[in-house]
Amino acid sequence: MSDGHEDLAQGFAAFPARQSGPVRGRSWWARTWMAAVEDGWPAGASLKKGRAVARSGRLGPLTVGPGHIAAQVYEDADEPYTVALALPEPDDERWDALWERVADRPAETAALLAGEVPPDLLEAAEDARLGLLPGYGELDADCGCDAPDHPCAHAVALAWQFSWLLDEDPRLLLLVRGRGGATALEELRSVLFLRALTEDGPGEDVTEQGDNGTEPGDVPVPEGTPPAEAYARPRVPLPALPPLPEPPEESDAPVTGIEADPLERLVADAAARAAALLAYVLGTAAEPPPPLDLWQDTVRIAATHPDPRVPARLRDACGRPDALDRAVEAWRWGGAEGLKVLEETWQPDAPAVARARTSLSTGWEDENLPAPVVSGNHWTLAARGLQLRYGRDARWYPYRARSGTWWPAGPPAHDPALALAELLGD
Repeated sequence: MSDGHEDLAQGFAAFPARQSGPVRGRSWWARTWMAAVEDGWPAGASLKKGRAVARSGRLGPLTVGPGHIAAQVYEDADEPYTVALALPEPDDERWDALWERVADRPAETAALLAGEVPPDLLEAAEDARLGLLPGYGELDADCGCDAPDHPCAHAVALAWQFSWLLDEDPRLLLLVRGRGGATALEELRSVLFLRALTEDGPGEDVTEQGDNGTEPGDVPVPEGTPPAEAYARPRVPLPALPPLPEPPEESDAPVTGIEADPLERLVADAAARAAALLAYVLGTAAEPPPPLDLWQDTVRIAATHPDPRVPARLRDACGRPDALDRAVEAWRWGGAEGLKVLEETWQPDAPAVARARTSLSTGWEDENLPAPVVSGNHWTLAARGLQLRYGRDARWYPYRARSGTWWPAGPPAHDPALALAELLGD
């Protein structure tokens, strides 16, 4: 069995300030999570304050990984500090017991294989003595605010915001307990595969029943799993190879009527799209690749195609050669979000602006740089020919002036001081 840890924790953009509306999550898992959190923590003023902090926008981007949830706290005039929640991770035997219980439940098994997390999984976890939700005293909080309350309001706010994440993806609860979505499915499929090899298949006379009254033959097995009888059949020799066909007559025209050059471009484009979809399925990308309009797709192909002739053809065909060159640079540094940052101007909320000023003021002490001119999401140092642009993904994109035009100049960073440092270093 795998140890259950993903290579990297998952990051999520900071929640903007909420002026009104309910704090509790919309989904069953979000509400159940907060009910368990409140039951496990002592009642006090910090629980009420935590709701206000969660809605204030003072917490930065969230990081969720095996055994922990963390974020930066941004107060009005102080340096940011870290707040973190920790949960113990069950051992492999408990996880093995859980997947055995799930395999006895066809409905829960089908839901998990479809990428869902059914509420009945909680009952299966309790049968396996594996607590998905935090039990009493299990959820440990640590914060740099040095408040006397334990947990402090920032820790409570982080728990609330994690419940909002569960609204979108309840599989994060598995990740916090030590199993990412890909690992959990791999382990469940392994249990189902072993059962398929040792138990009677569907449609046969089955008299033995599982723990919950279901028959083993009704348990779903991974698609493509061969029946157990297939492994008992004797091997049959392969037939002789047929004779090779006669070589075609020499001709300059392609045999299929289709030139090879367009096929190569189509294959490369399909590979790039498949890689983006696979990253989402494996959990390394937060969202599937969005649909693109004609201009965005033109930029994507020009930026990612390995054949240098492709950008040149697209530059001539699109009628916007200068715009395409800048757009290609933006895509190569930041993908679709980088292109949006190049072409869109918007107004970030006040907490994001305050956090940026705090971070940049620290990074500029030794450089003696002037204050930037702020216009929307653009922070410009015209005398230095430098600019930072804040994206809707909560990252800062560096730009440099070139012939009177701002050009993308490097990879984005969550900290504006780091993005500026890259520009100054260059």
